[in-house]
Amino acid sequence: MTHTPLAPLAGLGLRSPHIADVLAQRPVVAWWEVHSENYFGGGEPIAALEAIRADYPVSLHGVGLGLGSVDPLDEQHLQQLKQLVDRIQPALVSEHLCWNRHQQRFFNDLLPVPRLEGALPLLAARIAQVQDVLGRQLLIENVSSYVAFQHEQCTEAELLAELVARTGCGVLLDVNNLYVNTLNLGSDALAEINYLPIGCVGEIHVAGFETVDGVTIDTHGAPVCAEVWALLDAALQRFGPLPVLLERDCNLPPLAGLLAEYRELAAHITRTTQPEAVPC
Repeated sequence: MTHTPLAPLAGLGLRSPHIADVLAQRPVVAWWEVHSENYFGGGEPIAALEAIRADYPVSLHGVGLGLGSVDPLDEQHLQQLKQLVDRIQPALVSEHLCWNRHQQRFFNDLLPVPRLEGALPLLAARIAQVQDVLGRQLLIENVSSYVAFQHEQCTEAELLAELVARTGCGVLLDVNNLYVNTLNLGSDALAEINYLPIGCVGEIHVAGFETVDGVTIDTHGAPVCAEVWALLDAALQRFGPLPVLLERDCNLPPLAGLLAEYRELAAHITRTTQPEAVPC
């Protein structure tokens, strides 16, 4: 069972072009999520994050650990993550179900793990290692895929469910990634949602995508589309009220524009989760 310390409200991804405005304006946002690796060093970035953390809950979202890599985990990376967790005391810590390293070469992408023999025990061992070092539960996010692998033994949801059972980790459910995979690979997003066990999801992500040469790319560079809103509704109806993050990583509008998108998400969550009025 995942117990999230965040309220079931909308959160917003904090990106560097907006940090100064956030510090100056202190906008009405329930919580912020940042990419962990951006704060591994010292100096101004971590000082700014500590100032924001003084006023808001923060979730740490990792993009570089590469849990599914055959190479051993980068011990320096893991220790830097632990130091950041200890310093910021985030509400949640998450990582992607991906790989990014091979024979000491690093790939700057979230490469999907082929769900073949050996993937499950490797991932379970890595997740257990990270949770032991951090001393807390880790949420694992489903990722976007652009090619399918032959002879896969399970769906991504089946793999996530088994990892939850073996390690006690939770799931960060990205419904935009589910929809991207539907468009690219023909997977069934609703079936993936309905397979995950009740209680395992600790956070949900929504975002936008773009299509290039007939391939749908998870750019986080566009508004949330109607189909992703519908998948969010389905997830909230299955798992109950949860913290939901709006991600924007490119084509960033000014903070005022991003806050307008955030308020749309907050209103959507309210409409989806509040009980219907019963006529007297």
